[in-house]
Amino acid sequence: MHHLTAPELAAWLADPARPRPLLLDVRENWEFETCKIEGSTQIAMNTIPARIEELDEEAEIVCICHHGARSMQVAAFLERNGFSNITNLTGGIHAWAVQVDGSMPKY
Repeated sequence: MHHLTAPELAAWLADPARPRPLLLDVRENWEFETCKIEGSTQIAMNTIPARIEELDEEAEIVCICHHGARSMQVAAFLERNGFSNITNLTGGIHAWAVQVDGSMPKY
């Protein structure tokens, strides 16, 4: 598993030379509705095992949650299930709101 800061992810997303990763937001529906990184796909953490077939094992996946703990658990779960290009967003969506997009709501 790789780890990425919010500014590093912002730079990746802004770089047209790099393929865009799948931004996998594992927060609950109400959290995702409160704030999200544009283009994110939301699959709540507790539904990942049942929906794992929806994910491409070869894709670059960046796991996102509120502060980075749940997404790290999901990233580890995905790795145990054959996914190899997994990154966790350190500090989660909160770090994104503080370090990248100050207009994003915080909770």
